[in-house]
Amino acid sequence: MRDYAKELPEHREKFIGENDLFLEVFHRNHGSQQPGRPPLLFVHGAFTGSWMWSKYIPHFMAAGWDSYCINLRGHYKSRSVDFTQVEFAHYLEDIREGIAEIVDETGSPPVVMGFSMGGILSQKLAESVEIAGLVLIDSSICRQVHDAVPYQDLAPRAPGLVVPAPARGEQFTADETSEDIAFQRKYLSMESGKAFGAFSFHFGAQGISVDGGRITCPSLVISAVGDEDDDHRGRAAARHIGGEYMGLSGTTHTGLLVGQRYHEAVSIIMDWLARLENCSSQPSKPWPANGHQNRLPGATNIELHGPRCDK
Repeated sequence: MRDYAKELPEHREKFIGENDLFLEVFHRNHGSQQPGRPPLLFVHGAFTGSWMWSKYIPHFMAAGWDSYCINLRGHYKSRSVDFTQVEFAHYLEDIREGIAEIVDETGSPPVVMGFSMGGILSQKLAESVEIAGLVLIDSSICRQVHDAVPYQDLAPRAPGLVVPAPARGEQFTADETSEDIAFQRKYLSMESGKAFGAFSFHFGAQGISVDGGRITCPSLVISAVGDEDDDHRGRAAARHIGGEYMGLSGTTHTGLLVGQRYHEAVSIIMDWLARLENCSSQPSKPWPANGHQNRLPGATNIELHGPRCDK
């Protein structure tokens, strides 16, 4: 099994805050940095950790972006905690801790990239914390999006105090090889039931309310699209926060990060970051909406809802 976490470029590791959150710091490749770029903060999803970004990080380093990967309390190499006592709000505190550390170190708020549970956490945080941008990768949805495009035929189950790690017994998916799945299986761990009970509709949650009007930074929503409902839900999520949308058909939830088509999502994000950077240097310039549609096979049209760089 190929362990991508062991192939990461040389980087700094540190522990921050009273919960000893494990933070990995990847500096851009020498000579590739352009002045004025915000750093990037990667927020993992449930059951996972910074290792889930192992395929992404080398691309952003090579393109000149400083990248920080946080591990929420109890995840990966962060100090172990009693998951029966961990709540959604505790994870919000962890991300605030990470953002404060980055601002203290660089002087700039980061662009926050959240996957799955990390996506709903990042949305909620963006209501009240200054960040340079928000990228949601197959994010868990908020209450308002579920009201607009609800999941069908759910049979919600109580999460219990602790949710065991997914077994991932399958050998492959539409966009993941057996090696991709084995990599995840090696590192997947348990998760807080209280956190799941707050945001996951599959576990009977009422959902996390997000005030999209309070999210004022540029934003991008990327969705794995298996059917029309996935696409409609992704578009609704982008509309709710005034962001740009891209759906990738034929991809899977975890495949967007560690599967065989992960580079398509990376390309979309790189393109968005380049335009964000261009707009930041020219704040009165409109955000370009139409020049980058359907660049990738299987991609749905980009929808733009935020009309300007300084949305």
